[in-house]
Amino acid sequence: MSHSTSHDAELERLAAVLADRRVAVLTGAGISTDSGIPDYRGPDSPPRNPMTYQQFVGDSAFRQRYWARNHVGWRRMDAARPNRGHRALARLERLGVVTGLITQNVDLLHTKAGHRRVIDLHGTYARVRCLGCSALISRMTLADRLEVANPGFAAAATATGIEVAPDADAVVADTASFRMVDCARCGGMLKPDIVYFGENVPKDRVAAAFDLVDAADALLIAGSSLTVMSGLRFARRASAQGLPVVIVNRGRTRGDDLATLTIDAGCSEILESLAQRYASKTTPLAAEPQ
Repeated sequence: MSHSTSHDAELERLAAVLADRRVAVLTGAGISTDSGIPDYRGPDSPPRNPMTYQQFVGDSAFRQRYWARNHVGWRRMDAARPNRGHRALARLERLGVVTGLITQNVDLLHTKAGHRRVIDLHGTYARVRCLGCSALISRMTLADRLEVANPGFAAAATATGIEVAPDADAVVADTASFRMVDCARCGGMLKPDIVYFGENVPKDRVAAAFDLVDAADALLIAGSSLTVMSGLRFARRASAQGLPVVIVNRGRTRGDDLATLTIDAGCSEILESLAQRYASKTTPLAAEPQ
């Protein structure tokens, strides 16, 4: 493992490690901070206690609090736009360097940036699933129903200024009056199509992610502390197969001992510089589309 203080030197090493390799990418919340979405575990992040699956399904008071806060927060996430880091990875995919991307984020910013092969490991904020009949609806459809049931609630909460977490949970103090709605088809419990703490990632999604890592020649991890096994397992998989593992993240990660190179820095600057290096080496015929 190598640490250095100069980003220029680190970029040289990064480019050397990834040279002529097909690169799989794993991203976490740290890549989205420059889009205004706060990190969970970054060095400057406040303590957070995301709701668990058991709390959500087992206690109506927890569900009420969640939906009240999400009713306000999801719109902030929906309005977020990709930053330089997201766009750089999409550019590296167009250049043929990145073969695909696994993200632990639910913000859809990689897709919004134009990245084509994205595995949303933990789902996305934009869909809602019925736990009874498995029907899927858009978050916008649910928002319309919740607004009818709670007229003016979101507008009043937003007017006071809010903080939104990486799972679209907004800090709203008074949630006791919020009215929930059930599945319009079967009356079942509605849940965001997001993998909660205490809930397993669907097996087919995990298998697709492992296939992506197995088919690559290197793994680039951007903006993830790898604190939870959901992401760490991919670093372990790559390392076990002898693939170079590169980590770009502010602060230490749980996978540092697996890394060929770690860069303690923000994602936007490093990834943009890396994409520029690759783009400058392409011929006019191989250049990315404008």
